[in-house]
Amino acid sequence: MAATDFFTVEVMTLRGLVRYHVLFVIEQCTRRVEIAEIVAEPDGRRMAQVARNLTDAADGFLRSKRHLTHDRSPVFTREFTAILKAAGVKVVKLPPRSPDLNPHAERFVRSIKSECLAKMIFFGERQLRRAVEQFVAHYHAERNHQGVGNQLIQPGESVGKAEGEICCRERLGGLLRYYHRAA
Repeated sequence: MAATDFFTVEVMTLRGLVRYHVLFVIEQCTRRVEIAEIVAEPDGRRMAQVARNLTDAADGFLRSKRHLTHDRSPVFTREFTAILKAAGVKVVKLPPRSPDLNPHAERFVRSIKSECLAKMIFFGERQLRRAVEQFVAHYHAERNHQGVGNQLIQPGESVGKAEGEICCRERLGGLLRYYHRAA
């Protein structure tokens, strides 16, 4: 089972302040996240392509999932739903005004915004994409998750070492830090 949602980020561009929409999918049992799209104006055509990418037989994030929950945003079109249904993914729309029915997705949004995006000013889409990419890498391999037994989603080789020098891995100029023992 997986869930999907959008969050927005303000980015300063040559055209002025632009609100970008970040679409992500989160696997409910492991909390693993896939950034599906970052776009200024999501529309039905782009969402159909996102659905095809997510259900790709070779490397689609939803290829082994049977259910996808999402809110009632109009960008989740009939075509989006039909593509997912054709791939064997049942779409479950959440009831209106029910923010607490998608808790893992909402927690991810809170984490990325409070730990990363709210502390940065972006001058262009490329900077936003890099920050989101770096946070997701940090989220998977370096950030403990209370909901999964205070463990890492994708632990590295040095996890669990009791001895050795303590090292610090920094991302985004030290905004995100991870302390571990040297292998």
